[in-house]
Parts: sequence; structure tokens; C-alpha cells
Amino acid sequence: MTPHKPFAFCACGLLVSSLLAGAAFGQPAGLPSKITLDQAIQLAIEHNHGLLAARSVIAQNQGAEMQANVRPNPTLWTDWEYLPLVPTGTGLGSYLHDSTEGDIGLSYLFERGQKRQHRLMAAKDTTSVTRATVVDNERTLAFQTAQLYINAQLADATLDLARQDLKSFQQTVDISEYQYKNGGMSENDYLQIKLQLVQFQQDVEQAELTKAQSLSDLRQQIGYEAVSPEYDIADPLEYRPVTVNLKDLQMKAEDNRPDLRAAKLGINAAKSQYSLAKANSKQDVTLSGNYSHVNGISAFTFSASVNLPIFDRNQGNIASAHAGITGAQETAQMTNGQVFTDVRDAYEGLVSNDRIVKIFTGGARESALKSREISEYAYRRGAIALLDLLNAERQYRAVELAYRQAVAAYVTSLEQLRQAVGSRSLL
Repeated sequence: MTPHKPFAFCACGLLVSSLLAGAAFGQPAGLPSKITLDQAIQLAIEHNHGLLAARSVIAQNQGAEMQANVRPNPTLWTDWEYLPLVPTGTGLGSYLHDSTEGDIGLSYLFERGQKRQHRLMAAKDTTSVTRATVVDNERTLAFQTAQLYINAQLADATLDLARQDLKSFQQTVDISEYQYKNGGMSENDYLQIKLQLVQFQQDVEQAELTKAQSLSDLRQQIGYEAVSPEYDIADPLEYRPVTVNLKDLQMKAEDNRPDLRAAKLGINAAKSQYSLAKANSKQDVTLSGNYSHVNGISAFTFSASVNLPIFDRNQGNIASAHAGITGAQETAQMTNGQVFTDVRDAYEGLVSNDRIVKIFTGGARESALKSREISEYAYRRGAIALLDLLNAERQYRAVELAYRQAVAAYVTSLEQLRQAVGSRSLL
């Protein structure tokens, strides 16, 4: 054995072990461990099973288009009558030729009123509506995914705040312990501070649980198999002000909203159904021809048949389809108004949440932090009571948490505006 063979065997063994370990833990290679908001939305569009099921309806409608365009099949028939059950005295061949009857024929249904063309147009219009509806499902899915991502961002920001508060208060506890041991603090004050530490520890545990659950919900939305089990979000929760114009957004929404496009296409689909109903009122003609051999005589027969539209002229379906056009037009008008309402509501929500965030950035956060620092400094030197310190701590935590919630509400309203406009770009 050469000196290189043991090394080769070891390398192969390590490779096999790593592959087996990966298979055992069920962690496919190449899955992202950190995702941005845009990546989360793209993964949801590619892997969300509800959306994939909705897309399958397009393929079903395309199959319906194919079927709508087929022509009727011709009908072939044949028979042979009066065959003998027992031998005849004249001979079997002579009996079959002279005493039996055989027929073979072919018939075909000729559609009138261009039914096939109208069926195909109606099927294509239905597919167009379905496509626009699926795009609208994508729009809704993008907003839902963004909501869950923002929930994860808020949970992450809250967890970071809880850890900072715990670290800061732990320093206060350590200093208080030193003062207590050196006679500078009463035992009761020291114990109250230690008990307050439990609240900070509980906040961290609760924040960790909330983040884990928010990541789990987001993973379910984007596709459980689309990311690694231990994935995390990449974008922090940040306040990024945007400047938009309401009228421009409403005009853009009128062009982009897929639900409005689906409603307008629904009018065309209703008109196609009306045209098909009128075409179906036309009576089809069946032509047939057959060859007969009867008692030694051969003959050809040709015939034509058509229903007489005395009672059934498809008048009920025609009236129903005509009313469907009115219904589709009213639905389109309602959807158009809903688009403008959605954009305005989302815009007003964005403006309001922007003002709330600016309340915190305009001095509230700075005041809360400064109050806490002054209280800590004064308490360590015996200038204020323990209750004043704990009150300053609570105010600071409340302000910081409210600020993060305000930012999350602002970012959510921004995503809601994007959903209302029907585009990720608002400019």
C-alpha cells in the first residue's frame, strides 16, 4: 500500500459521513440561512402551495380552451339482421345473400352559428380572468408575507431591546450588591432590585419566544422547504421615510391593480358567454348516409335532420348571459371605486404613522434615555429613592418599545400602500 492510500481512505470516510449526517438531519444544501424582505416575497411567490394551487387553475382553463375548440366526432354504425339460428336448406351462403339485411352508415353533426369559435373565445376570456386573479393572489400573498416579515423584525428589535435592558439593569444590580455589602444600601432595597431583575429576564424569554414563533409563521408562508430550519431575517426594523403623492398613486393603481384588470376582463368574459348563448340557439344539422344490402338488393340512403326551435330557443340562457354583462360591469365599477378607496386609506395610514414615529424621533426617546441615566446616576449616589429609579426604567422601556411598534406600524402601512397600488415601486 502506498503512503497516499490511508489519506484517501480517510477523506472518503469523512465525505460519506458528512453526506449521511446531512441526510439524517434532513437539511438540503443550498437553502438560504438569512433572507431579506424581497427574498421572502420572491420565495413565497415561488413556493407557496396555495398560490401554486391557484396557478394550476390556469392550466385547467387552458385544457378547457383545447376542448372548446374541438369539432364533433362523426358517428359510424352498422348492423346485420335476420341471421339464421339453425342451418337452412338452401345453403348458408345463399341465405346470407338473399334473405338477410346488412347496413353500414356514417353521420356527422354540422354546428351552426359558429359555436366552436364562440366556445373558444369564451374559454380564452375565462383564462384571461383567471390569470389576472392569480396575479392578484400574488399581490395579496406579497402583502401577507411582508406583514409576517415585519412581525419578525419587530420581534427581533424587541428582543434586542430586552437584552440591552437586562444588561444595563444587571449592572445596576451589581453596583447595588457592592453598596449593600459595604453598608451603603439597605437589604430591603437590594432585594427589591434583585426581584426587579426577574422582570427583565422574563422579558428576554418572552421576546425570544415571540421571535421564534414569528419566524415559524413566516417560514410556513414562504414555503416550509424553501429555507433552512435555522434561518433568520436579514433586514433590521428601520424607519425610512418616503414622499409620495396621493393622486399619482391612485392613477398608478388604476393601471396596475390586477383585481381591477380581472374585473374589466370579466366584462369581456360575460359578453363572450352572451355570444355563445346566442350561437347555441342556432339549430345544428345532422347529415347521414348509409349502405344497405336487403334480400339480395344493394342500396344507398342519405338523410338530414334538424331540431325545430318551436319551444326551446335557448332564450333563458340568453337572458341570463345578458344580465351577466350588467353584473360584470357593475362589479368593475365597484372594484374601480375600491381601488381608489384602498389607496387613500393606505396613504392616510402611512401619513399618520409617519407623524407618530416623528414624535419619538423628535425628542421623546432622547428624553426617556436621559431621564433613565440621570435616575441611575442619582440613585447610585443616594439622591433619589428606589421607586424613582424603577419608574424611570419602566418609562424608558415603554418609550423604546412604543417606538419600535410605531416603526413597525409605519413599515406595515407602507406595505399596505404597495398592495393598494399593486406595485412594489411607489415612485
